[in-house]
Amino acid sequence: MRLLSSSTKNFESVLKKYFSFKNETSSLEPLAEFLEAIKKTDFKNVLDFLKSNPNIANHFRHYIYTVFAGRPFNLSLTEANILSENAFFPELKKRILNKVLPPVEHENTVWYLIDNVSFRPKKDLEYLHNIPENEIDEFLNILGISNFIEKANVKSELIFSMNILSWRVTGMALEVDVVRMAPEYRNFDNPFLALQNELEALAEEFKINPEIQLHSKDSRYKQIKIYAEQCQDFVNIAFKNSSKYGISGKINQSLLKIRQQTQRISEIVNLLIIDHPDDVVIKSKQLMFNILSYKSHKNNISDLINDSTRLISHLITNHTAETGSHYITSSRKQYMKMFYKASGGGIIVGALCILKMLYGFMPGSDFFHAFLYSLNYAMGFVMIYLMGFTLATKQPAMTAATMTKVLSEQENTKTNYTEFADLVSKLFRSQFIAFVGNVLLSFPIALLIIYGLDVFFSQNLAVEKSDRLLKDLNPFESKAILHACIAGFYLFISGIISGNIGNNSVFYQIPDRIAKNLPIKRMFGARFAKSLSKYYAKNWAGIVSNFWFGVFLGATAPIGLFFGLDLDIRHITFAAGNFAIGLYGKDFSVESSVFWISFITVFVIGFFNFLVSFSLSMFLAFRSRKMNFGEVREIYRAIFRYFLRNPLKFFIPLQSSFDLKSNNLVQNSIPTKSEHR
Repeated sequence: MRLLSSSTKNFESVLKKYFSFKNETSSLEPLAEFLEAIKKTDFKNVLDFLKSNPNIANHFRHYIYTVFAGRPFNLSLTEANILSENAFFPELKKRILNKVLPPVEHENTVWYLIDNVSFRPKKDLEYLHNIPENEIDEFLNILGISNFIEKANVKSELIFSMNILSWRVTGMALEVDVVRMAPEYRNFDNPFLALQNELEALAEEFKINPEIQLHSKDSRYKQIKIYAEQCQDFVNIAFKNSSKYGISGKINQSLLKIRQQTQRISEIVNLLIIDHPDDVVIKSKQLMFNILSYKSHKNNISDLINDSTRLISHLITNHTAETGSHYITSSRKQYMKMFYKASGGGIIVGALCILKMLYGFMPGSDFFHAFLYSLNYAMGFVMIYLMGFTLATKQPAMTAATMTKVLSEQENTKTNYTEFADLVSKLFRSQFIAFVGNVLLSFPIALLIIYGLDVFFSQNLAVEKSDRLLKDLNPFESKAILHACIAGFYLFISGIISGNIGNNSVFYQIPDRIAKNLPIKRMFGARFAKSLSKYYAKNWAGIVSNFWFGVFLGATAPIGLFFGLDLDIRHITFAAGNFAIGLYGKDFSVESSVFWISFITVFVIGFFNFLVSFSLSMFLAFRSRKMNFGEVREIYRAIFRYFLRNPLKFFIPLQSSFDLKSNNLVQNSIPTKSEHR
């Protein structure tokens, strides 16, 4: 439709070429060339030219009327920038396809006109917004369209668009799963039905009197506005209740779509309100800009991802926050309890290191070893979880959500930042003692077991593996740092899995289904069913996340080897156990540089495990709660100042005047327990 040569023409030559005479064409090429040409000059020059050439202005006005005559624009109001699918991935697929290959629209619509006149609607909209208001008003007056909002056919399109949206939104809002999200509305009249009835009454009244004109004090407008606000309240309550009842991706998309359509109804009805003569041109411009704005965002992928994933990420972090609160110690008793739990985890990991070494001697394919290693890790991590022990690096992904939730619910004051800094000190010392407990036990346990095998079999099984194990602990000869970051990423993913399982458990009411399952109650009794329900609610998310964390760790190296990639994982607790095996394989005869590099690397690996998993989890938690990142600098300063004044509190459990306040912050951040929902 647009010619490449048009880019070299100025607006005067375009206007003279097409509008020196009364042009009866319905082609969009003149309008497209005019739009491209005026971007290269001051818009005031365009106005001066049209005013000094009234014949060309009249012919241009005639062309504009001809081009827009009979073109409905309801699609631009009811479809553009509104979700068209009730699931995320079909909507994403559709938008990507539309970007690569734009859909073929009906030629007799404003939608088609915009697509073929404006190749870059977002930049064109930005250009129009930069034109002074008075110049836009003067341009519309020259074209004789400054009052098109008063035209009967325009009002008809607006009212018809609102009715289309209300019919669609009512159908979605009455779905069983959507209604279940807002039980507060069960005892009230449905606002969606009321809105639909009000809009249908307005449409009938318009048929009788096409000259109908709404104003801000009109009872019809007030009723429509009230019902639209109640519909928005319904959606807000449904989203708020998602922490209590859980939510699925489909329901999330449905609620987003209901919100978008209800908001669009409010925007359209506001265009019909004329209180003063000046409102006519204002609302005419607003309709034009709204249509361009909707069209410019109709295939926006980043908006779709942000809107669709924010609530799900919020729910995931909400459930991980519930678990993370248990990893923050306040008293000496809790501090030592964390050490004992971490020591128990270190004992199991020490044994897992030996098992993995033995599995490596077994003949088989890369996928066979991936299965063995995954089973080894998964079995060990689930055992650690069920026995109540702690794996230190599992904490950051959980505690990040708790910290962010606490921070998002406090006011941005200096006192609150200091209280938060005290909470950070409790988190840091909890991580510190967990690291100590894991490393202090995994090293000697691995050493003890490999020594026992040597005594029992009269053979040092670690000799063959020792060089590789020590090399893997040298960041200058291996990718130890990269592999530590990969493990940190898996820790983050396991936190997401835990939160997602927790959300799905609540949404699908799995614990209640188990407790009330008749076959289980008849076969094992009601008490067993209730106990199983509580056990599931408490442990299933942790079991699944630990299982998959083990699979990720175990499968990475063999799969990387299969594809010829140097992929592996490094985890501080396993690094400590492997360090012990490597030393024993060398009969403790290693150079001092090798010993100290390996020793330091164990803790460097732990640092990057923590850094990656905690950073990614904090980012997800910040994003899910729309936190103001401008406050982060002040928060870091408060933490640094608190560290300078109280450095020991970051390592040992010293009493603080903020202890009671910090405990309350954490307790208040814990959502309602899932079994009570």
